[in-house]
Amino acid sequence: MPIDMSTSRAAAATRTTTAPRRTHDDAPDTASRFARLAALPDGPERDALRDELVTAWLPMAHRIAGRFRDRGEAVEDLRQVAALGLVKAVDRYEPERGAFESYAVPTITGEIKRHFRDRMWALRVPRRVQELRNKVRVARRELTENPGTREPSVADIAAHTGLTEEEVSAGLEALESYSTLSLDAELRTGDDGYSLADTLGGPDTSFDVVVDRESARQGLRRLPERERAILYMRFFEDMTQSRIADQLGISQMHVSRLISRSCARVRQEAMDIDRDRDASES
Repeated sequence: MPIDMSTSRAAAATRTTTAPRRTHDDAPDTASRFARLAALPDGPERDALRDELVTAWLPMAHRIAGRFRDRGEAVEDLRQVAALGLVKAVDRYEPERGAFESYAVPTITGEIKRHFRDRMWALRVPRRVQELRNKVRVARRELTENPGTREPSVADIAAHTGLTEEEVSAGLEALESYSTLSLDAELRTGDDGYSLADTLGGPDTSFDVVVDRESARQGLRRLPERERAILYMRFFEDMTQSRIADQLGISQMHVSRLISRSCARVRQEAMDIDRDRDASES
C-alpha cells in the first residue's frame, strides 16, 4: 500500500512545532506571571506573586542542588543555597530577555559553586589563590590528557596558563588546602607512631617573662637608689630580709615595708604603661 511521505513529514513537522517544549517536568509555565510581576509596583501584591513564583520553581532548584550531593555538604544545606539562588534569579529576571529557566539554571548553579568555593574549604585561602588553584587544576588536566604524558612541571603549567611560576606554586599549594589532615592522624617513622598534634609546639612562657620585665624596667629605674639595692639583694642575690637589714643597719620590719612599697609602685607603673599602650592601639 503506497504511503504519502510528504503528508507524514508535514504532520510530524506540525507536531514538532506545536508541542510545548519542556526540558524538565519541574519547569512550570509561568511566563504570564513573570510579565505581571514586572508590571507590578512594590507592595503586598507583588510580594505575594514573587513568593508564588519562587514556590513554583523550587523543585527545579532542589534538582540542581542534587547534582552536588556527596561532596561533603548536607543535601538540605545545598537546597537552602539553591533556594537563595532561585530568589536572586526571580528578583533579577527580565522577561524580555528569554525563558526564565535559561536564566535561573546558571544563577542557581553559580550560587552553589560559590558556596563550595567560599565555605567548604578546610583551610581558608584568599579568593585570588582559589582562582589560581582552578587555573592550575584545569591546566594539569589539559596537559595530561594524552596517555603516557608525564606530570607537568611548574614551568610547563606556567607556560600553558601564562601565569608566573610563583603563582603556579601558590595554586599547587591551594590544591592541597581543600581538605586537611586530622591532628589525631597517626604518623609513622620507623617503628614509632605519633600523631600530628605531637609535632606542634606549645606556648613559651619565657615570652611573658620578657614582656613583664620590660614593663617593670622603667619603674625600677625611677626608684630611689636604696630601694633598688634592696630589691636587687632580695630577688637577685636571694638574701633574706634579716641579712639585708643587718647590711643596711635598719630593722627587718622596715626592709619588709620598703620591699612591699617598691613592688607595689613598680607594678602600678607597669600596669599604667600596658593600659596606655592598649588605648593607643585601639
